[in-house]
Amino acid sequence: MQNTSIIKSINPFSQSVINEYTSLTDKEIEQKINIAYTAYKEWRKVSFDDRADILFRVADLLEERAEKYGNLISIEMGKPISQSISEVKKCALVCRYYAENAVKFLKPKPIKTDAYKSYVRYEAQGIVLGVMPWNFPFWQVFRFSAPAIMAGNAAVLKHASNVMGCAIAIEEVYKDAGLPSGLFTNLLIPSKDVEKVIVNPNITGVVLTGSEKAGSAVAAQAGENLKKSVLELGGSNALIVMEDCDIDRTIEACIQGRFLNTGQSCIAGKRLLLHENIADKFVPKLLARVKEFKSGNPLDQDTFIGVLAREDLAEKLEEQVNKSVEMGAKVLIGGLRKGAYYEPTILEEVHEDMPVCKEEVFGPVLPIVLFRNIQEAIEISNNTNFGLGVSIFTKDTESIEKYVGEFEEGCVFINDFVKSDPHLPFGGVKRSGYGRELSKDGIMEFINKKTIFIK
Repeated sequence: MQNTSIIKSINPFSQSVINEYTSLTDKEIEQKINIAYTAYKEWRKVSFDDRADILFRVADLLEERAEKYGNLISIEMGKPISQSISEVKKCALVCRYYAENAVKFLKPKPIKTDAYKSYVRYEAQGIVLGVMPWNFPFWQVFRFSAPAIMAGNAAVLKHASNVMGCAIAIEEVYKDAGLPSGLFTNLLIPSKDVEKVIVNPNITGVVLTGSEKAGSAVAAQAGENLKKSVLELGGSNALIVMEDCDIDRTIEACIQGRFLNTGQSCIAGKRLLLHENIADKFVPKLLARVKEFKSGNPLDQDTFIGVLAREDLAEKLEEQVNKSVEMGAKVLIGGLRKGAYYEPTILEEVHEDMPVCKEEVFGPVLPIVLFRNIQEAIEISNNTNFGLGVSIFTKDTESIEKYVGEFEEGCVFINDFVKSDPHLPFGGVKRSGYGRELSKDGIMEFINKKTIFIK
């Protein structure tokens, strides 16, 4: 009898056990992948219109069940309920986006050559494995699975162990929408079993959102088995506040960009680069807004700051802040931990070698670094191993736009915080990963671009 493991889901606010799951055996994993492959071989023949009908139905169900699924997110990983509900509704947007646009994206492309006829066909490849994180337990899954399924592929999910209830709910909504059995498959397995899935010959490729360590391991396993991988890893995005910004609007954008999801986002603005000439005006107003935050039970409608998803994550955050303070940083507000809760924290007198700047900080902590001019801001912004995105706040958008090529990032947002949108390609450079999700680029990642030449 093969050994299995027990996967526990624990409410980070109450620390009570929500559920326990028995992991799949190797035989069960293989059986589920075989079922997915059989389903894929039929699904790739289904018309775009029929595929779209199901994705539209998925979108409808997500909106109908937004409160139910939002409640599940908040219980499993501690996100404030209003944000959890918004996350579920956003998933409906990505389903409708690909249902409406896949036929256009994947339409055969004629190419003029010396042949009588030559063109490129865009075809499904097989099964896409998604290794997904806990911080956006619905959005991350639909971000990879909606385009994969709409393109004619099957999708297999290995979700984070603390949000297995969300994984089961996502499989449920696909099934209830009429998606044929096996086309979306949730695998109840621990991280150590991911390699067993990657090596399966019916797996075409893997998309992972997670840490550098997890990304490096999955990329190595995929490469060894000649499987394509797409990685969205860590980030340390800068929020660059220019001297001529609209201070009040910029503060609101920085609050949303840093503190949404209790700061647990790869694309959060994790470093506030502030022009030294407006620091005296900007910082007091920022602190006043942070003092207004409502912290507490994630299920309360007015909660803005919940708990971190696990207590060990709060301990790590505490360690990063304390080390930075030892190195000279000054705490303006916050800085205390209680269990999985960490106070919203603002730091000043920060330099770039401190953990709160040098490392990825996954929680409600915002260090302030002053700069004198745009070139210095660019240099500080680029002084990181990550490259997901940067936000710049200014009234002179025309002048700032001239500098966008100097930022080593996957995206540059001017007068807004970095966010993912189905219409725009999403991904990073440097140690933030490679490949793109969303938009046309996302659906093309796991497509066979087949050349047809007739003479």
